[in-house]
Amino acid sequence: HDAVTHTAGCLTAAGIRPGDRVAVLSENCLEYTQVQLAAARLGAIVACLNWRLTAPELAYCIELVEPTLLLVSERHVALRAATGSEVEHHQLGAFLKAGPGYLDVPAPDVDPECGLLLLYTSGTTGHPKAALISHRAEIARMCALRLDLGLAATDTYIAWSPMFHMGGTEHTLAALMSGGSVVVIDGMDADAVVDALAQFQIGWLLLVPATIEPVLARLEARQVVPRGIRMVGCMADLVPRDLIVRASTRLGAPFLNSFGSTETGMPPASADAIPIGTIPENLGKRLSSLCEVRIVDARDLDVEPGEPGEVLVRGPTLFSGYWNADRVNSSEFRYGWFRMGDLFKAVPDSRFEFVGRTKYLIKTGGENVYPAEIERVLLADSRIVEAAVVRRPDDRWGEVPVAFVARTGSELSASDVLELCRSQLASYKCPKDVLFIGESEFPRSVTGKIVREDLERLLPVPSVASVESNP
Repeated sequence: HDAVTHTAGCLTAAGIRPGDRVAVLSENCLEYTQVQLAAARLGAIVACLNWRLTAPELAYCIELVEPTLLLVSERHVALRAATGSEVEHHQLGAFLKAGPGYLDVPAPDVDPECGLLLLYTSGTTGHPKAALISHRAEIARMCALRLDLGLAATDTYIAWSPMFHMGGTEHTLAALMSGGSVVVIDGMDADAVVDALAQFQIGWLLLVPATIEPVLARLEARQVVPRGIRMVGCMADLVPRDLIVRASTRLGAPFLNSFGSTETGMPPASADAIPIGTIPENLGKRLSSLCEVRIVDARDLDVEPGEPGEVLVRGPTLFSGYWNADRVNSSEFRYGWFRMGDLFKAVPDSRFEFVGRTKYLIKTGGENVYPAEIERVLLADSRIVEAAVVRRPDDRWGEVPVAFVARTGSELSASDVLELCRSQLASYKCPKDVLFIGESEFPRSVTGKIVREDLERLLPVPSVASVESNP
């Protein structure tokens, strides 16, 4: 409380007023969270800048939100300078040390709809978009975590994910609002994570696919038994099935079967978990608390059960729109509903199955093929560590699917991959080519998503044999 009050005094002395933006360019550190809580007290908004961006990309993000003040850690001073931004800036640690000392800053009457955070998302427009998240949304997201994941006030959260992501910032704030504690780690340090697992009762251990193996390896090497974990993982569709089993078994926690976004928080479909040591038969999601969903066609009409359609979401966890993006907001908000751009279908047992993105589908011979349907089959095989399906133009079928695969060993052949798909998918959904590349060769956005358009550029000219059959 004293640290946050001091930080609020520093911001006030620097001229920060309600509604002003304070941009932060820093690795994970305690001061980052202090600034966010101090801004909440003042009614200001923190723009969480992505230090993985190039200087021109970062310059765009700064200009987009027009901050009054830019706070930068010592590590990223050179990057800030390279942006050429003329926004008033200070080194984060020095700014707090040189502040006016303890000021009794009165908390203003902040409306729940006032903005609290600006988190940048990958954009289909070619530039990042800044999602504005309100006080109301942050509180509701904390409540959804408590309701659906069973988190308690005694739980600890390990904040290793960058604080320019919701994984670092949002869940840190949620844990603090719950009365819990947070271990702040400067990026994925497997040994630091294991240290925390040995010392604290963990609520949700956020692990994305690339971080699961390192943590498991250090647990084994150090023979550490976690003190207790209520939930582990992330969106299970992205994780090979055998790794889900190994992680849940070794960590003694169910594996989270989630689907959410920066714009919606953990909702709309994160109320399910895969039991410990269980190979999931399917990855259908359960509707999160505090939200409503519709699955609609291109005319915004509800589709029949089992038919794919775009997900519309509404509820208190929803963000307030993209900053300075009226045209995008008018397109993606309809009648109080937000268009996620993700395709789902309702399946039995009141579940929702992820199909893919509206922005990327493969139209082959008059049929729609969604990459996620094929990737789910590929990633379920323990011989495959990463996979992505893209479209390739074809004179006969219009487009055909092609799979890029990273494998654990050279024993897996293209024929094996095709047979795997044929055994579980309709023939028109099966890849017409399989290309093997290394796991590190998959092109990714700054938020870690595979960029399919970049993979398309790696495609060789198709041979006649590769596309001769598409019954």
